Amino acid sequence: MIQDWQANASATLVGSLPHRERRAAVDTVLRNIGDIPAWPQLSVYPAEQMMIQYLEGLPGLRNENGRITIEADTPEFDNELYAFYEEYLEIEAQTKDIDHSRFRMGPETAETFLLFLEALKSGGRPLRAVKGQVVGPFTLLAGLKDRNDRSVLYDERFQDIVPKHLAMKALWQIRRLSALGCPVIVFLDEPALAGFGSSAFISVSRELIQQLLEETIAVIHQADALAGIHVCANTDWLLAFHSSVDIINFDAYNYFDKFNLYRDDFHRFMEEGRIVAWGMVPTGEASLIEAETAAGLEDRWLRQVQDLVSPEVPLQKILSQSLFTPSCGCGSLSEAAALKVVELTRDLGTLMQNRLRG
Repeated sequence: MIQDWQANASATLVGSLPHRERRAAVDTVLRNIGDIPAWPQLSVYPAEQMMIQYLEGLPGLRNENGRITIEADTPEFDNELYAFYEEYLEIEAQTKDIDHSRFRMGPETAETFLLFLEALKSGGRPLRAVKGQVVGPFTLLAGLKDRNDRSVLYDERFQDIVPKHLAMKALWQIRRLSALGCPVIVFLDEPALAGFGSSAFISVSRELIQQLLEETIAVIHQADALAGIHVCANTDWLLAFHSSVDIINFDAYNYFDKFNLYRDDFHRFMEEGRIVAWGMVPTGEASLIEAETAAGLEDRWLRQVQDLVSPEVPLQKILSQSLFTPSCGCGSLSEAAALKVVELTRDLGTLMQNRLRG
């Protein structure tokens, strides 16, 4: 982990954009998010959708006429599983190059990522950090199903496979992004955690989720990168506070009051020097996005954060350990609405940095 990195109220993005033209998407990010740019996932392309983008190399994966399933009850699966663990152990032992492994992102899934990387390399500007992202292990497990439409979340084999697989996907990104010579942040996108504790996941234990997260986070830390977690709705935030994650990112525009219920845990998190990325810019209805201003969002945050301020954790400390982001990705918006979200995020970050400097 990068021990001395400071957030300092900077702006960054969650991930997805709606653009069809890759260069336009990259330009939108780099033109507006100068300190901590994030590579854009273009969900209009099937290969860049949040789950699909990280499936390459997973044992048992089948794609039949666009229907993606896991087939784990065949002799072929045993061979695939052996090859998976063999490569994983070789990379862990540093006897195999991850760029020549099943864990690399391929020409389709990495096309926008590589364009973003090349643009940053040729730009030559200093960065405070650069951000990547992978789908979180719980969300991937919850979303993947076998041929009988059963979730692989309840298959103990995949409870072990998936966090290892995603840790390697994160490591591949970190190795590439580290070439920029600045700190690297990788977020685990975990929208499915919003359902934790509901009837859909009634038999899923807190311990299982912690185990899935910790195995993935550990590899990110071993690669000297910062690990974040993004949940785009409310969840049991103890799952994040009690993990080793460095950054918690949540929809602060809609769920600030729910997050405030964890005041003591938030204080401990701040006292440990960790970071909250406040998703203060709405990404829902276009009319709501259009009506907001950066100054209005600043006022909204300052008003709501007062419930978390204390003598031990004053406002300036919170600001210094804060990032500001959209509430969620922008992949479902129009390009015009997404641009407004990016610009609001940029301007809100500027206002907050000015406030931090006093």
